[in-house]
Amino acid sequence: MSFQQKILSSKNKITLISGILIVIGFIAHFGFGNTQVFNIAFIIASILGVAPIAIQAFGALKVKVISIDVLVTIAVIGAVLIQNYEESAIVTFLFLFGSWLEARTLNSTRSAIKELTEMAPEVAFKQMENGEFEEVDIWDVDEGDILQVRTGGKVPVDGTVIIGEGHINEASITGEADPVRKETDSEVFAGTILENGTIQIRADRVGEDTTFGKIIELVEEAQDSKSAAERFIDKFSQWYTPVVLVGAFLTWVFTQNVELAITILVLGCPGALVIGVPVSNVAGIGNGAKNGILFKGSETFQDLAKVDSILFDKTGTLTVGNPEVAESKTYGDADLALSYLASVEGESDHPLAKAVLSELGDIELYPVDNTDVVKGGGIVAEVNGSRVAVGNVALMEQEKVKLNAKARKDFETYEKRGNSLVITAVDGELKALMGIRDQIRPGIKEDLQAMKNLGVKNLVVLSGDNQGTVDLVAKELGLTNAIGNLLPEDKAAYLKELQAEGEIVAFVGDGVNDSPSLAMADIGVAMGSGTDVAIETSDLVLMNSDMSRLQYAIGLAKTTVNNMRQNIVIAIGVVLVLLSAVFFSEWMNMSIGMLVHEASILVVIVNGMRLLRYNLKGSKDFNEKEASVVTEA
Repeated sequence: MSFQQKILSSKNKITLISGILIVIGFIAHFGFGNTQVFNIAFIIASILGVAPIAIQAFGALKVKVISIDVLVTIAVIGAVLIQNYEESAIVTFLFLFGSWLEARTLNSTRSAIKELTEMAPEVAFKQMENGEFEEVDIWDVDEGDILQVRTGGKVPVDGTVIIGEGHINEASITGEADPVRKETDSEVFAGTILENGTIQIRADRVGEDTTFGKIIELVEEAQDSKSAAERFIDKFSQWYTPVVLVGAFLTWVFTQNVELAITILVLGCPGALVIGVPVSNVAGIGNGAKNGILFKGSETFQDLAKVDSILFDKTGTLTVGNPEVAESKTYGDADLALSYLASVEGESDHPLAKAVLSELGDIELYPVDNTDVVKGGGIVAEVNGSRVAVGNVALMEQEKVKLNAKARKDFETYEKRGNSLVITAVDGELKALMGIRDQIRPGIKEDLQAMKNLGVKNLVVLSGDNQGTVDLVAKELGLTNAIGNLLPEDKAAYLKELQAEGEIVAFVGDGVNDSPSLAMADIGVAMGSGTDVAIETSDLVLMNSDMSRLQYAIGLAKTTVNNMRQNIVIAIGVVLVLLSAVFFSEWMNMSIGMLVHEASILVVIVNGMRLLRYNLKGSKDFNEKEASVVTEA
């Protein structure tokens, strides 16, 4: 380690020693009248204190950046040259103390990351070749391994329960403290805690690929990203610091007052401006992470605070995503056609296919050949020598299926009742009609109204479902607009039109087909229960798929942006007041100026950290499940 590195690594010790020397100097001067000890203590404190600051200033100058450290270094050297040892020592001490305070504060605002990391599992009970379970390091677990989780233990990986049952606390993933019952075939997540029972699981995703690992990675990336406000401050400081230097130089030229020029250098340090916005950003991201909301970058705050329109996919977003057959009808002898229908739907993992299979139950199945998935239409396949088409009206027309007036009337009636249609035709003849409905998410109407109350102008549902169904959903939820029969590219095109009109647009979805719109939107919002592709392409993830968290996120974003602005105003205001005081008062000097600077840093830090305690008025608390009465930050 070089001499410079040793000094920089000892900044905290130097700060402590400088503080002790200053105290010794004041005691010697005011307690014993010893001016010599006073001067020696303050000279040593000045030299020690300026060393790490000067090294940092030199490092900045090497990359052609005139930093705040440059201002302080010049000011301290000047104060020593004019034998103002008291002010030079106090200025360096306060500056170093401020740096320590900033670092400590940023570490505390990153508490969400620390808490998440501490919750990460370190060991697992793995089934060995002899059938026994032995404790192994988490990194020794591979996909497909069989693991045992005991009462009170952490689930080590993302997996599927194969034996046993119990209740798991998933607060680390969803923010929801209520235990969730798990049994055979249930999905479990790394970092969650088994509160009772014993289960065996098959490892599906391990290490950094687990949901928990991705959460930590996303939050770390978000906290390291820079917002527009931070980028503005970076640019601002590039010209602000040289302006202060020039101002101090001109002051010396016109007044020939060295001490006044040096004082301007000290008072012009925008310390609170540099720390204020990062503290707000990190605290806001930390608050979201603790509440199951992942902001993938600090830039998301800026856009979400100004969002004009929110576009929603329907299934799995506004609705539960678990549709069921509500009504059905057959045309002629349809027993064999229903077997064909079940055979074809068995080839699909679409929610509507699952609903059909659940309705048909145990029924004879036939081999399926030449399956052709028609985009936005359905499926066409060969079953037992017959051509079977399963899908919507558009597919039936494409297949030239005979549709009489009665059949079309049935379709219209089913759609008006809010059904998605699954029509079955065999060899060009209509055989069966099923109306499938999904349930509206509980409490979603109140959540959407809360978003309007927060300033969102338009709430729109975009869906590949029929227009009648989406109209009913929009009417029930009080949405601004509803558009059905859309392909993924149609959703993206509609979103682009709104952006072209100057609107800030958010898109909420959970499926692979939503990923183009999620990526194109100003703010892509993915439901935590959605696909990996949707989560990867989004800007914001609601880990427990609770739409009330979106209104919370909007409120948090607005409060965080306001907090940033407050800190900027405080920082710039303090600098302006101090510089004015230099020329219009007799009490201002370097020490007082630096003390006020450090006080302003403390003020913006405390103001930013209020975001850690933020809770939206009237929002549902994850842990309490009751209305919050916490005042907004």
